[in-house]
Amino acid sequence: MSETTPLQRLPEPELMDGEAQARAYAEADFSEPHDHFVTLFQEFFSGIKIDGRVVDLGCGTADITLRFARAYPDCRVDGLDGSAAMLGHGQAAVDSAGLGDRVNLQQGLLPEAVLPTATYPVVICNSLLHHLHRSGVLWATVDRLAEPGAAVFIMDLMRPATAAQVDQLVAAYVADEPAILQHDFRASLHAAFTVTEVVEQLHDAALDWLDVCAVSDRHLVISGQRPA
Repeated sequence: MSETTPLQRLPEPELMDGEAQARAYAEADFSEPHDHFVTLFQEFFSGIKIDGRVVDLGCGTADITLRFARAYPDCRVDGLDGSAAMLGHGQAAVDSAGLGDRVNLQQGLLPEAVLPTATYPVVICNSLLHHLHRSGVLWATVDRLAEPGAAVFIMDLMRPATAAQVDQLVAAYVADEPAILQHDFRASLHAAFTVTEVVEQLHDAALDWLDVCAVSDRHLVISGQRPA
């Protein structure tokens, strides 16, 4: 494939269930993108009181789950992930942070996972969409879980236009990371969607109250407040 040929989506495995992979993610420093996630949420929903229960879909090792809980002390966050290995490291992080009274992690797969409550006033999600072989699973889950007036904030990778741009992003952001993280980042960029593709997904799911925008050279955000 030429480096200038438009990059087609190449799906990757839905679950990160290997212990070595989970450990690499738990030990990696994701402070820049994960702090950016929380900061962007605060900017996008600055006029809304954020409290009560929050669901974090695809919470992984619970890094964003914990950052969000610290940023919003009046919230209780339910984190859901399909990987037992990821959740093992996540629970250790929750225990270490002393936030077990406000952060609950559970294993489950979309769309059948049963959460502690039927609907939520806040739905967040980071980097789950590009793992899904059927994107509609996420949108059906958002539609089911977001109560009227809910704040929904989803950040994910955005597929570059060419293979050359993938190489540039890998060199810029993970060149010093372990090989497993470099491999996964490259695979995830190939598996990610474009802004246009996500707009089409939302239209098909009748979720036109959600907006999509690029927020960095590698991330897009889907956000909105469900009509009351």
